[in-house]
Amino acid sequence: MQLDLYTAGKPVHEAKAAMVMVHGRGATAPSILELAFEFSQPEFAYFAPQAAGNTWYPNSFLAPIESNEPGITNGLATIATTIQQINDAGIPAEKIMILGFSQGACLSTEFVARHAARYGGIAALSGGLIGPDGTPRNYQGVLDGTPVFLGCSDIDPHIPLKRVQESTQLLQKLGGSVTERIYPGMGHTVNIDEIAFVRAMMSELIER
Repeated sequence: MQLDLYTAGKPVHEAKAAMVMVHGRGATAPSILELAFEFSQPEFAYFAPQAAGNTWYPNSFLAPIESNEPGITNGLATIATTIQQINDAGIPAEKIMILGFSQGACLSTEFVARHAARYGGIAALSGGLIGPDGTPRNYQGVLDGTPVFLGCSDIDPHIPLKRVQESTQLLQKLGGSVTERIYPGMGHTVNIDEIAFVRAMMSELIER
């Protein structure tokens, strides 16, 4: 699979850990890579794949899954291929974090649920599992204590609070060590507290 992949941070062969960063609808890989400067973690290599047309799938993440295909499948495969490239460079899954914002957070959360394993950490910023209410969640695998962070507004216009809470519960069932933070009245954005929390996750991963 050919990736349109952007990188930042330490060269992967010299890095102690890596982060896959998945951008939101209408955004770009370079735009989400700007968060790397906020994290201030010099031992990390950052990888951000670019979605075709700046969108991973066409409709709301709450729409019937088939209406968002093949976008969802292709997006999940893009994350898997990016992780494989990082593995091939010598960094194992337990030293890889996956972070997404908005549509990228939804895709990242769904990827982790479908491919549960011990990762370095997961950060879903304004996102949740994909599919309409009542979607079967027969995921296999175990997150084995993977640190997971879900942050979102209580009034996000795109991400229902209920879906964030359901995603938290499911990732806990899969064995994730989940922290959920709901920010009253916040817009559809990333705030300072979320950045600080992810930065702390990254520091702990480097120290492990």
